[in-house]
Amino acid sequence: MNGGDEGVVASEEPLQPLEWKFSQVFGERAAGEEVQEVDIISAIEFDKSGDHLATGDRGGRVVLFERTDSKNHGSRKDLENTDYSNSRHPEFRYKTEFQSHEPEFDYLKSLEIEEKINKIKWCQTATGAVFLLSTNDKTIKFWKVQEKKVKKISDMNIDPSKANGNGSIASSSNSCILKPHLANGGSSDKAYSYLSSDFSFPPGGLPSLRLPSVVASHETSLLARCRRVYAHAHDYHINSISNNSDGETFISADDLRINLWNLEISNQSFNIVDVKPTNMEDLTEVITSAEFHPTHCNTLAYSSSKGSIRLVDLRQSALCDSHAKLFEEHEAPGSRSFFTEIIASISDIKFAREGRYILSRDYMSLKLWDINMDSGPVSTFRVHEYLRPKLCDLYENDSIFDKFECCLSGDGSRVSTGSYSNLFRVFGCAPGSTEATTLEASKNPMRRQVPTPARPSRSIGNSITRVVRRGAENTGVDANGNSFDFTTKLLHLAWHPSENSIACAAANSLYMYYA
Repeated sequence: MNGGDEGVVASEEPLQPLEWKFSQVFGERAAGEEVQEVDIISAIEFDKSGDHLATGDRGGRVVLFERTDSKNHGSRKDLENTDYSNSRHPEFRYKTEFQSHEPEFDYLKSLEIEEKINKIKWCQTATGAVFLLSTNDKTIKFWKVQEKKVKKISDMNIDPSKANGNGSIASSSNSCILKPHLANGGSSDKAYSYLSSDFSFPPGGLPSLRLPSVVASHETSLLARCRRVYAHAHDYHINSISNNSDGETFISADDLRINLWNLEISNQSFNIVDVKPTNMEDLTEVITSAEFHPTHCNTLAYSSSKGSIRLVDLRQSALCDSHAKLFEEHEAPGSRSFFTEIIASISDIKFAREGRYILSRDYMSLKLWDINMDSGPVSTFRVHEYLRPKLCDLYENDSIFDKFECCLSGDGSRVSTGSYSNLFRVFGCAPGSTEATTLEASKNPMRRQVPTPARPSRSIGNSITRVVRRGAENTGVDANGNSFDFTTKLLHLAWHPSENSIACAAANSLYMYYA
């Protein structure tokens, strides 16, 4: 395979496989407990620092978590005496949640718009507040979450009980309510007054009228406020949003168009990619994912349902009909079948941190692309090859259209993606690495493992078959000899930007692991 000598991480010795350990779980359900549809997690995203994590669900809620173990470590002497290689353990805690989207109805198209959160992206922080974008199928919202001091009303300086014996303002108002009333608002008491007869002002009257004052207490509460709503710009379902490195703009993509927005302007966007043909009968492919380059504000990539990735340079023209580069892998002669085009569709793409590599996920595999080499992927990782004989069943139950996400480690040496039976895979993509780990989203992630025989190191170009293991020929079991379940699928996961820590969603539960 072309580019076999190039790797993401240049190291003389291959990296050792990581040993993953369970860290935390949020929203764990009891055995036999039925999962509500609205509670199923549909998006996960770490911020750039890795200190915050956001999840979105099908009920339109966004839940924020913040890291606790990286704060308040104590004095420098305490830090020097602490063995972090053994004791440091990534820990997050629930921070807050808010209702981002509500179900809507498009009366012009007679179309229901569900509240499910499709994507979440963190924006640059400022003045102690965090900002993020969230989107459902049609509408993008820009949120600000900030701690606010709780304001309380101070007590009045007049004690009502001392105003006149047993009489009080509170009791007088109650006595007014109990007065009998006639029709049309009349009262049976001609001399009726809002103050009861047993109330009287103190001798000499009140020296001054002192209104209650509002004071800020030491308590704080988190307030989520929607700053802007970016709506009515997409005719089709939004599948991606991505922030630009300039901190001012972002893109949103649907099946046929990509729009460019300014964060400060919600009533105007610019269409920069449009693949809609004049005649819709001529439509052969749709946009499936789009992402800005992490450092070059003029470059973005988008993938298609035909398995290709296009690199676009915004400096070339206002409407980027022509791409700067095209990345696709040509199929082997004689290998085409009814399912070839369906499983070639790319469901997710991610840039590596430095921006040289793009990771893509199609139905059966992960592919790593070098943007300087458009002849083919530098590496391919088979995720669940044992499902290939079951493609007909997967097509009939619509599982073949599931959209799995992918992610890269911060240093680019490993990649990860999900599969069925709540499994996810971690692959090493450094030269010579044979790492291909299968983990389960549970409190014992390694229980699906079987001993892997030692193998000689090989170049990245020759490692594409290393994931196929014992059990691949058995259509009823997964790669490790376990039965698989199409109904439990791990679609969403995210890798911490600077540490070997993964957050993944299994239905309504958020699992976190570290190595």
